[in-house]
Amino acid sequence: MPVAEITPPTSSSPAKAMTPRSSESVVAVRGLTKIFKDFWGRPKARAVDNVSFEIYRGEVFGLLGPNGAGKSTIVKMLLGLLYPTKGHIEVFGHSPRHVATKSRIGYLPEESYLYRYLNSQETLNFFGNLFSLPRGERRNRAEQLLDMVGLAQSRTRAVGEFSKGMQRRIGLAQALINDPDLVVLDEPTAGLDPIGCREVKDLILALARRGKTVILSSHLLADVEDVCDRVVILYGGRVQAMGTLKELLAKPDAVRITMPPLARETMQRILDLVRQATAEEKVQIETPTQNLESYFLDVVQRAKQSAAETSGALSGGQVAPYLRGEAEAKPTAEKILDRLTLPAAAREPTPVTAATPEPAVDTAKLAALAKAAEPPATPAKPEPETAKPADLSQADEKLSSLLGKPK
Repeated sequence: MPVAEITPPTSSSPAKAMTPRSSESVVAVRGLTKIFKDFWGRPKARAVDNVSFEIYRGEVFGLLGPNGAGKSTIVKMLLGLLYPTKGHIEVFGHSPRHVATKSRIGYLPEESYLYRYLNSQETLNFFGNLFSLPRGERRNRAEQLLDMVGLAQSRTRAVGEFSKGMQRRIGLAQALINDPDLVVLDEPTAGLDPIGCREVKDLILALARRGKTVILSSHLLADVEDVCDRVVILYGGRVQAMGTLKELLAKPDAVRITMPPLARETMQRILDLVRQATAEEKVQIETPTQNLESYFLDVVQRAKQSAAETSGALSGGQVAPYLRGEAEAKPTAEKILDRLTLPAAAREPTPVTAATPEPAVDTAKLAALAKAAEPPATPAKPEPETAKPADLSQADEKLSSLLGKPK
């Protein structure tokens, strides 16, 4: 039965730019199957059953399904953490187990597995060091990311003291420290407040505009609808539906007409005309209300403008410049001083007191004693350089021998 809904325009979600899909394949999955076995080698559970899909450069791809549908298992196989029972996976044209492939991937797991006694800055420095980033670049990126996720004022707090939402923020920052070409996000908005959810969605869209590929696994369908270009719906380890949101959500038996607000008499004439043309009684003209997310964001924005204070995470700043492809700005002397003296803003300048006069000494004898006790000069040891990563082929062979599977 055709239904016509005539509604004024509304805006409740971040604008998603409809960019043409690239033909460059980033992830290719063909006939993927994963069977878990018991201690005796007997099949226990078929977590993934003959799944095939392809993900392209610059695309936001959603993995949807109820608990136990196989989403996490697929993600682990894409990361090279699990070996498939059958099928084939390619990431950037290579096996996901190759070390060079892993260096181009950023991953935010569903739970934040971070060292609880490290603070935010130390955490990002640690993960940046794993990717062999130079010290100055690690420091610069950490500063940009902490500002982006709203944790700049909490950089010296231990991660173990963070709330779940703040841990998700620092987890998102560590997933982006290496400027990855493929970003895998597992429930990125879990535990975040509505402001954080909106910022994460804006970040995902910004990454896609720069040509990054994003795989999003989430149970929050509204978030998926806001940012994803295509989705795959899994159930029982099998693909039940796949396509663009426009294809999957199309309702051929209904028409929506969007227009500016009209006078009541005009709307009634339009309603009568539509009913005469369709011979249907089920025709509605209604004015939609503002959704809760938009109202909440408006209230918080007004509170921020009134200078209300908070001890939690602040609203995130702009996307980090290096994630936008911009040249990384060198930290200024003022910023370096702030890092060394944090929290500098809360400290008052120490009053200068007059120095007490020192007793007179025989400077000649003091110089002679110092010269006699001076140790022989030794050449300064050069600062140890950061160990260069081993040959990637050797690393691949070592990883394959540990896993016991051929590459």
